[in-house]
Amino acid sequence: MTEVRKTPVHLWIVGVVSLLWNAVGAFDYTMTKMQNPEYLAAFTPEQQAWFAGFPLWANIGWALGVWGSVLGSLLLLARSRHAVSAFAVSLVGLAISCIYQFGLHYGDLMRLFGTFPMIFTAIIWVILIALFVYARKQAAVGALR
Repeated sequence: MTEVRKTPVHLWIVGVVSLLWNAVGAFDYTMTKMQNPEYLAAFTPEQQAWFAGFPLWANIGWALGVWGSVLGSLLLLARSRHAVSAFAVSLVGLAISCIYQFGLHYGDLMRLFGTFPMIFTAIIWVILIALFVYARKQAAVGALR
């Protein structure tokens, strides 16, 4: 068992910044799934149909990616070692979502949205992998219980 030590300041900073970052994803997911007309007004009808047309397994992947990251951030702030597992679940969800969007429907995605989804998803991957590695490191050094 690792010894629990004083919380480093960087853990609070990373926890708060990651929670804010992931709250944006949670907001996007919630507004899209609730079909909020004001939020979806930024998208063309064809783009809105794209989101509405996700099969169940792709929606599950999207949900795991979003809510796993939110939970991971909250668990980081709670100093729980389970943040590692939450970020791992989020990585699995992101992979599932990417299989649907980029693996099976890349042409449609590019036609509807251009290169933005590819660039933004790459940024999400980098941040999520960094959060997973960070949480593992903090668990290993005893900053998480």
